[in-house]
Amino acid sequence: MYVARLAGLPVYDPNGDQVGKVRDVIVMLRQNDQPPRVLGLVVEVFARRRIFLPMTRVTSVDAGHVITTGLVNMRRFEQRPTEVLVLGELLDKTVTIRETDAQAVVFDLAMEQVRNRDWLLTKVAVTEGAKRFRRRGQTHVLDWADVSGIAQTEEGQGAAHMLAAFESMKAADLAGVLHELSAKRRKEIAAALPDERLADVLEELPEDDQVEILADLDTERAADVLEEMSPDDAADLIADLPTELAERLLTRMEPEEAEDVRRLLTYAERTAGGLMTSEPVILPADATVADALSQVRNAELTPALAAMIYVCRPPLETPTGRFIGIGHIQRLLREPPSALVSGILDTDLDGLRPDDSLQTVSKYLATYNLVAAPVLDDEGRLLGAVTVDDVLDHLLPEDWRESPPNEPDPPHEPGSPSDERDSLSHERESLSHEPQEVDRDAP
Repeated sequence: MYVARLAGLPVYDPNGDQVGKVRDVIVMLRQNDQPPRVLGLVVEVFARRRIFLPMTRVTSVDAGHVITTGLVNMRRFEQRPTEVLVLGELLDKTVTIRETDAQAVVFDLAMEQVRNRDWLLTKVAVTEGAKRFRRRGQTHVLDWADVSGIAQTEEGQGAAHMLAAFESMKAADLAGVLHELSAKRRKEIAAALPDERLADVLEELPEDDQVEILADLDTERAADVLEEMSPDDAADLIADLPTELAERLLTRMEPEEAEDVRRLLTYAERTAGGLMTSEPVILPADATVADALSQVRNAELTPALAAMIYVCRPPLETPTGRFIGIGHIQRLLREPPSALVSGILDTDLDGLRPDDSLQTVSKYLATYNLVAAPVLDDEGRLLGAVTVDDVLDHLLPEDWRESPPNEPDPPHEPGSPSDERDSLSHERESLSHEPQEVDRDAP
C-alpha cells in the first residue's frame, strides 16, 4: 500500500461510522538497513484534533478506506524523537541508489504486512535525475535496502511530492499539517507553496507559526504573500511582527494594498474596526441583481462575505460615499436579474461604529441573525464589514487552533472503556521495541 494514496482516506469503525481521516503514517527507523516498522497512523478527528491510531488497531487498509477496531485513544498526537512522519518528513528526500550511485528524489513509499503481522516500510519510489537536457528522469521502485541517505537530515529538502499528496486538502487542514511539523519542514514547504495558497494557509495558522514563516521569507516574497491575504488578516499578522520588519514589508507592498492595511492597524484589535475587512462587495445604487450575483460568485470570497452586498454612493472604494443599505443574497435570488438592487435593500440597520467592542459586535450579529455587518464612520460612509468568522476567531481562546477543546472524561469504573483507553497508551510503547527474531521455518 503506497503511503501517499492513504492521505485523506476516511477511517471507519466496525459499525461504518467515520472516525476521521488519515493525515500521515508514523514509522520508526531501524539500523542495518532494516525496513522501518510502521507504528501507526496519524488520524484527524473532530475539531481538527490529530490522534495516534496503532496499526494493531487497524483491521483493514485499502485504496478507499481504513477500518479500525472501534476504540481509539483520543489523546492528542505528539511526535516522539524516535518517530518519523512519512509524508511530512520522508517525501522529497534526496537519496542515493546503491547499485548505480545515482541521486534520486523520493516521491512515495510503500508499506506491507509481513508474516509476523507487523507492518513494514519496504519499498521506496524514486525519480532519478534526467541525464540529458529536457529528458524526464526515470522512476524506480526499489527495496528499502537499495537506497541510502533517507534517514539523514537534508538541508533544503523539497516539498513538491508532499504537497501533491495534500493537493486537495483545504487550507485550514493543510495549516494543521504544517503546525505539526518541525520548523525546518515548515520553512521548506512554505518556500514550495504558491503565494496565493501560502496566504490562505497562513490565515489558518497560529500567530507564532505565521510570524516564523513570514520572517523566513525574503522581503519581496513576504510582501507578495501579504498582498494575497485579506487586509484584516494581513493587518493582524503585521501587528505581530517586529516594527522594523513590519514597516519594511508595508513599503514593499502595492501602495493601495498597504494603505488598506495601515488604515486597519489604526484600530484596536478587539473592536469592529480591528475586526473588519476593507474589501466587502460594494455596488452603486444603479446596479442590477444580475450585477450583484456576478460579484458574489467570486470564488475568492468567503461564504460570509458573499452573503451580503453593500450599496453606497461613489466612490465605491472604502471609505465610500454615503452608505445606502445592504442586500441579502437570499433576497437577491428571489428577484428578476434586471431588477435594481436599490429597490430591494434593507435600510433599517444602522450599522456598527469602528470603535464598537467585540461584545457589541457579537450582540449585533446575534440580534439581527447576520453573518456579516457594515461598519460606518460618523459621516455614514462604509469603512468595511465584520464577518462572523473573524468574530469567532476572537471569541475563542487564543490557542484554539493549537489545542482543540477536550471532551470531559467519563467517570472511571473498573473494566470500563477508560481502562481499555489506558491500555491503548501502552501499545505505542510496545510497538517501538524490537521483537525477538523467530525462525518460522523451524519445525
